[in-house]
Amino acid sequence: MQLGLIGLGKMGGNMRERLRRAGHDVIGYDRNPDVSDVKTLAELVDKLEGPRTVWVMVPAGAATQSVIDELAALLSPGDVVVDGGNSRWTDDEKHAVELGIKGIGFVDAGVSGGVWGLENGYALMVGGDKENVDRLQPIFDALKPEGPYGFVHAGRVGAGHFSKMVHNGIEYAMMQAYAEGWELLEKADSVENVREVFRSWQEGTVIRSWLLDLAVNALDDDEHLDKLKGYAEDSGEGRWTVEAAIDHAVPLPTITASLFARFASRQDDSPQMKMIAALRNQFGGHAVETKE
Repeated sequence: MQLGLIGLGKMGGNMRERLRRAGHDVIGYDRNPDVSDVKTLAELVDKLEGPRTVWVMVPAGAATQSVIDELAALLSPGDVVVDGGNSRWTDDEKHAVELGIKGIGFVDAGVSGGVWGLENGYALMVGGDKENVDRLQPIFDALKPEGPYGFVHAGRVGAGHFSKMVHNGIEYAMMQAYAEGWELLEKADSVENVREVFRSWQEGTVIRSWLLDLAVNALDDDEHLDKLKGYAEDSGEGRWTVEAAIDHAVPLPTITASLFARFASRQDDSPQMKMIAALRNQFGGHAVETKE
């Protein structure tokens, strides 16, 4: 299947490679000419055979809106746009209407997998009309992990990004729990090998997980995380999760507390936030602040 892919950063570049390995014809565009296959969005569209499919992997908000606006002027009725970035679900509804007026389909895809997705595959949470989702199934099948899991048609437009938002909210809380436990172990005089305690949990315990594996990786790189500052950013999805919980009157005390803990990290050099920063770097390649 032929696909235009816009945005070839950490995620998009690896997605292009995984799709090509699966035999798909992927034409990529990025503002960085060193990684781009074409010079402009217009050239990308010209190289695609109709009906076209274009997947957008750029930052949420203004950047995504700018690309959607340009594609609306370049594409034709019957083409489909997929937003695979971390857009807010309410933006999906807006984009679907804007493109729909011109007869262009829209699908939102929450994508999880970070820098590991090239080899392991990406979990995909998709929203949109069944007709458009079915048309894209060969692409989804190539991107998802092998086996029966890793892909869901979650519902109508917006459902994919809403599901990914909740996923990230849960991720916030899980990372916070590991970080709090790590700090407490580090403070206890009787525990002399915190890293190996974490490693011992990787098999046979109910708290084993990929995040725990990544925590061990981080501790192998820097046993006491001495190189990191206790500062962790938030991607915005934790905030949206809490806002959605308020709108739906759903109590989320754990996720909300984990978000507020990140805010607190910007006031002090928090030991817990060293672990949060290390985990975000491990799974997503997110930047960390190091001590000079």
